[in-house]
Amino acid sequence: MKPSKSSFLLLVSLFLSIPGYANQAKITEVDVTENNGSFRFDVTLRHEDAGWDHYADGWEVLSPAGAVLGKRVLAHPHVSEQPFTRSLSGVKIPQELSTVSIRAHDSVHGYNKKVFEVSLPGR
Repeated sequence: MKPSKSSFLLLVSLFLSIPGYANQAKITEVDVTENNGSFRFDVTLRHEDAGWDHYADGWEVLSPAGAVLGKRVLAHPHVSEQPFTRSLSGVKIPQELSTVSIRAHDSVHGYNKKVFEVSLPGR
């Protein structure tokens, strides 16, 4: 018996709804401001959040050498809010650095290897 077109479409839609199918979290925009020697990062993420089983759950500020300078943990999925922006203030960055990288994390894939490099204002 040959499967029907509707059976095939049902299988495809079920496969696409599996939480692990969503792509890695991606950073689309970063705004950096300096205030009294520390920095605020407003980071915009895009991710195909699928609920609690698979969602963008954080991002980190990294030095050029890969040291973690700041970390923002996201406590819940943003299924109907895409893309979304969250902030982290009070990040201390060594004076000799003029750039940092931001990397996104999701609950299934971990850290995205593609980082978003930003220049620090005033440096």
